[in-house]
Amino acid sequence: MSRLGLPGLAAYGLLGLPVAMAALPLYVHLPKFYGGDLGMSLSLVGVLLLVTRLGDAITDPLLGAWSDRVRDRRVFVAAAVPLLALGMLGLFHPPADPGLHAAWLAGLLVVTYLGFSAASISYQAWGAQLSDDVHERTRITAAREVFTLVGVVFAAAAPQFLGGENAEGLARFSVLFAVLLVVCAAVTLAVAPRPAAPLPAHEPLARTLSQPFANGAFRWLLGVFMLSGIAAAIPSTLVLFFIADVIGAADRAGLFLVIYFLAGAAGIPLWVYAARRVGKRNAWLAGMALSVAAFVWAWRLGEGDVAAYAAICALSGLALGADLALPPSILADVIERGTRDGRRNEGAYFGVWNLVTKANLAIAAGVALPLLSALGYVPGAGGEPRALALIYCLLPCVFKLASAALLWASPIERAAGVAHAERRPA
Repeated sequence: MSRLGLPGLAAYGLLGLPVAMAALPLYVHLPKFYGGDLGMSLSLVGVLLLVTRLGDAITDPLLGAWSDRVRDRRVFVAAAVPLLALGMLGLFHPPADPGLHAAWLAGLLVVTYLGFSAASISYQAWGAQLSDDVHERTRITAAREVFTLVGVVFAAAAPQFLGGENAEGLARFSVLFAVLLVVCAAVTLAVAPRPAAPLPAHEPLARTLSQPFANGAFRWLLGVFMLSGIAAAIPSTLVLFFIADVIGAADRAGLFLVIYFLAGAAGIPLWVYAARRVGKRNAWLAGMALSVAAFVWAWRLGEGDVAAYAAICALSGLALGADLALPPSILADVIERGTRDGRRNEGAYFGVWNLVTKANLAIAAGVALPLLSALGYVPGAGGEPRALALIYCLLPCVFKLASAALLWASPIERAAGVAHAERRPA
């Protein structure tokens, strides 16, 4: 396909805005809403969230493989959108009877996660199919991720303007979300360039699911992506603790997060340009280096260093732009190189990709929180919380440097920045 114009890029990227808006309420607000506002047992809320999230992650590869069997991915997206909209509306409009809340939460989480995952995977695979040009793929990915970051910022700010982060504000937010999702999906489905129709799938589902792992370059890239993702997820898990107990500016947490995400969105065009000039691999390495530099600087901060931390948020947000724009574009290159019998099976690849994305969040929490506890950190207890600074600042650097080393050693073409296995056994 020829180079997409800005209207086509915008029409494709637009759907990323409401899809991204769904994540923050599900991960941040939902536990407090059911465990605090509705009075459910926190342990029961935790168990239901854990079980449904595990089920959600496990089904991602299956959803991706099934989307490869639909001749037009827009059908899969169109079917997923009503599930996501109705699921979000239902979660924040529970029945009045407290005895129904547990079953309501479990059932609506299944519906919401199913809609979110099916829409996300098919939407990402759609983008990978829009061009065979390595640089155009980066533009397409970047367009989607800019709208994604705008959606995250909007989701963080909207509840406050709709009545606060309470039952009333979240209920209004869910209505606004559903309206935006339907409108944006309608524009994307009607106006965005159509994805190429996949070849009819005659092979067994198990073979479709195994294709990504038969691709040597994908195995390398997945390892790099997992290490880099854990490095990003650890600070995300601990950022509110760090702002409160190290910087001493809990009242400015929202401002810091806005700076971070806006810097990520503003930096994406720079990484697109860098990828064209020096290659995707080298541009991603530069983003990793910038991230490490920012967090090493953060290690030196203490109470009252508000301006310095704001600058660190801007720098680490700029590095985030590289993590968002470049890996999915490289993945699209890897998929093309791993094509078998004319079938790329992008959905199967992105199903695994999304599974790893969700696993990174779980691994980060499973590593960082027990380490903090073992080192004696207690939130809000005062004193010298250097253990928190150690885990928040320096542990991510270890994972990010390991990711960079793996990327440097991987069989990814160094000169052009095009991801593919070199001509040697995988």
